[in-house]
Amino acid sequence: MNMKIKLIVLDVDGVLTDGKLYIGSDRVEYKPFHTQDGMGISLAHYTGMKTAIITGRKSEAVSKRAEELKIKYVYQGIHDKLTVLQEIMDDLQITLDEVCYVGDDINDLPILQKVGLPVVPNNAVSIVKEYAQYVTISNGGEGAVREIIDHILAEQYDYKSLIHDYLDGKVLIVQ
Repeated sequence: MNMKIKLIVLDVDGVLTDGKLYIGSDRVEYKPFHTQDGMGISLAHYTGMKTAIITGRKSEAVSKRAEELKIKYVYQGIHDKLTVLQEIMDDLQITLDEVCYVGDDINDLPILQKVGLPVVPNNAVSIVKEYAQYVTISNGGEGAVREIIDHILAEQYDYKSLIHDYLDGKVLIVQ
């Protein structure tokens, strides 16, 4: 990885979750999120990296989890994910080369084919894996997001020092 990643964009179902839909008799949708993914997002934010969610479905569970994780850019019910990504990049004044996108299905292909670091979880559909620069060992919803964030941070920082600074509450000076 030669470029510096400044934005990590995540799909939800099959990436932040296991891809299964849990809908109760009360018609409320439940989603299982992995706490290690949340810690990874927190670490990314600590370095100044930005995160975003762009998903085709709408769910109150996603809104609540994104709020907990302080994810600023949250777009749900989106068909044209690439247009939304362009709006986020314009706001952050970054290029496609500085974006990591994590998706698992064919609706993620338009973005995966354009970003600097296209990533898919191990349980992504086969054709989507063909377009990935990195396929996680973990499945979506089982720490795949944490895995890629750890990989990016290890490439861009002295990872062990970063963890020590994070735990000690030291302010990280991003260059």
